[in-house]
Amino acid sequence: MSALAYDKLRLLRFPDRQAMARAASDHVREVIAAARAARGVARVIFACAPSQNEFLNALTAPPPTLPWGDVIVFHMEEYVGLSASQHASVRHYLRTHLLDGIPAPRAVHSLRGEAPSLPEECLRYSRLLRERPIDLVCLSIGECGQLAANSQSIADFDDREMVKVAELPDQHRQQAVNDGCFARASDVPTHALTLTVPALFSARVISCVVPGLRKAKAVRDTLLGLIDESCPASILRTHPDATLHVDEEAASLLP
Repeated sequence: MSALAYDKLRLLRFPDRQAMARAASDHVREVIAAARAARGVARVIFACAPSQNEFLNALTAPPPTLPWGDVIVFHMEEYVGLSASQHASVRHYLRTHLLDGIPAPRAVHSLRGEAPSLPEECLRYSRLLRERPIDLVCLSIGECGQLAANSQSIADFDDREMVKVAELPDQHRQQAVNDGCFARASDVPTHALTLTVPALFSARVISCVVPGLRKAKAVRDTLLGLIDESCPASILRTHPDATLHVDEEAASLLP
């Protein structure tokens, strides 16, 4: 592992996905345990995408070593129109890659992509997020530098909303195909409910896990480009406690 800092963002670089995943899971365990010790509960937002497979496998590996009964789980996006039972939904991923492998958390708060009123759903989830500060966000960076569904076209570092409906650009929808979640871009919903950049950025700690060659340009732009909405993930360089875990493929365009 090698370590560098880009502004305030710590970069940890690992030889492969498995080493990256183990280190990220160790870091997340420490943050959750510290939050629970300090406040009796840990409020954690999880990214739900194939880029998180190895990390979540390491985090949920038996035997359970985290006080999951004192963890409140959130996730950061959901496709509009998909139900929790549909294979491509974010909630299906959350259940199969996290919840099925751990003791029951204190609570699981889910975004409902099939809600009859999307504005009301955004308000409902915003109220849950605002009940107490978020201790930890476990996120990734999209192929175009997006955070959750905050792509260049809709990302707003000063957004007043916590949750909103986002139109998904063609590149974002193609990434869902590249990830194997959909067969064709035309199958990917055109919109998603997403936590905004300020909602994600409000967490006390951010742990970002980004593997793979397809993420190399986004990693380079995040670390070496301007800090602005043209690369939403660049905002991570200003967070007081954020760590970016990458494998050698994702870091391949860095000096």
